[in-house]
Amino acid sequence: MINATIYVNSRHAYMGFDLEGHAGYSEAGTDIVCAAVSVLVINTINAVEMYTEDQMNCVTDEENGMISFRFDREPSHDAQLLVKTMILGLESMSDNSEYEPYIDIIFEEV
Repeated sequence: MINATIYVNSRHAYMGFDLEGHAGYSEAGTDIVCAAVSVLVINTINAVEMYTEDQMNCVTDEENGMISFRFDREPSHDAQLLVKTMILGLESMSDNSEYEPYIDIIFEEV
């Protein structure tokens, strides 16, 4: 299962996220749930880096399926919008009865 933790502050700004695990939907290399989550997350990180001035930290461990992403300070409107679109995609997957058993999303206040 992929465990996603989204960190949000008291002003409802998304400050970062952690994802860990492998979906286990199918064999490695053919797992569409892992592929979809990877595309959403990596594209979000790349877009924040390319299209905003926000400073961030990102640590990955591909073998364990781990990505840890944090903004250095409260993110800009554009960075927030990019993260919100990632969350929309993850929630759409977890709301689908076929994929729901393979992804768990938790929101944690920081």
